[in-house]
Amino acid sequence: MSDERSLPVSRDEGEMDMHLWVPDAGAGPGILVIQEIFGVGPYIRAVAERLAAAGYVVGAPDVFWRFAPGWAAGHDEAGLQASFEQVGKLDPPQAIADCTAALGSLGALDEVSGAPGVLGFCLGGTLAWGVAAQGDPSVCVSYYGSGVPDMLGLLDQVTCPTLFHFGSDDPYIPSDGVERLAAAIDGRPGFTVNVEQAGHAFDNHESEMFHDEAAARAAWSKTMAFLGEHLPAG
Repeated sequence: MSDERSLPVSRDEGEMDMHLWVPDAGAGPGILVIQEIFGVGPYIRAVAERLAAAGYVVGAPDVFWRFAPGWAAGHDEAGLQASFEQVGKLDPPQAIADCTAALGSLGALDEVSGAPGVLGFCLGGTLAWGVAAQGDPSVCVSYYGSGVPDMLGLLDQVTCPTLFHFGSDDPYIPSDGVERLAAAIDGRPGFTVNVEQAGHAFDNHESEMFHDEAAARAAWSKTMAFLGEHLPAG
């Protein structure tokens, strides 16, 4: 298992902390992993360790650093409600700019080969799409980003291959939004929408409310195949 360390990302207003994992090989392609509303807690750390084990250098920025640094809530109803309160304080364009800066800091590391990719879950799935438009990642993977269907105006700004994951029974993302996204990317090489038979946040194994093991495994297999094609490690 790779060791976790911290990398400060300079911003005009201070420093945002980014958690960093380096694979056993000591170097590899980079992936910026953007948190859910629960923060950089056990789940996001587990995802980062998965990717590091596959050969990636992984950075996970502290998205709530401006108002709740180090936020990591429980994956239960109380943690969900507390996290919703934190999200209410978030300025999405500012958060996208912060994550884009984190992508740049990750890519500047000696351990990172080439341009890093971006992968986000839930809130992070939306922010990842914004980073794909604002930054220059090599690849983007967005898991159930509820804001993505309303950000289709960014499509022409995104030049990297992008994989979107959604659940067919997600109460937070209406199916017509996913259909609009699928129609918008139809015929664009490198853009893919995958819909699993599941609800929201199905990859989150820390949450009994949301986790769906079959959907998580199926989507992760597609994610790793996508990364293997567009940002191979090892």
